[in-house]
Amino acid sequence: MVITAGLRQPSSSRLLADRLAATAGEQLADAKIEIVELREYARDLTNHLLTGFPSGHLSRLLDDVTAADALIAVSPIFSGSYSGLFKTFFDVLEPGALAGKPVVIAATGGTARHSLVLDHALRPLFSYLQAVVLPTGVYAAPEDWGSDGQLSARVTRAVGELAALIVAGDRPARPDSTDEVVDFEQLLAGLGDRG
Repeated sequence: MVITAGLRQPSSSRLLADRLAATAGEQLADAKIEIVELREYARDLTNHLLTGFPSGHLSRLLDDVTAADALIAVSPIFSGSYSGLFKTFFDVLEPGALAGKPVVIAATGGTARHSLVLDHALRPLFSYLQAVVLPTGVYAAPEDWGSDGQLSARVTRAVGELAALIVAGDRPARPDSTDEVVDFEQLLAGLGDRG
């Protein structure tokens, strides 16, 4: 599943999501790939935050993301970080929903200087959610759209890592509904008591 949080139409985040999805379709020929624009769920996400209950429309999306074998997550960069819409979606997922799930992180921004957001914002977010964040992230600045070389190479490499992980089936087991999600803060606190 490909999640994109672009706000405009057309959106550079959606363009990057389309490129990642097309490459995934080439490398994983039997895969069913779905692209979801979070912009279409903005009101549902806000209502869920306020009421604690998702709409039927949003509930189906949350279930689909939880059930997906892998995730490609694309956010526009605002004020040096992922967008609020992007974060809101991942805030409403159930704890453990992404545990063990392979994730390719990607972002778009107005300047190449914001490319570090992949490692300083997106990677920590998905690590906290216990996802398996793949080594190669994909960032696209305006100048990347004019020249096809480096952006295409990064897309191919990131999706190649995802495909290799899916094909090998070599990822950590995801907890099922009866397993307890590990509370890392409690675990680390317990380790600190040992001196």
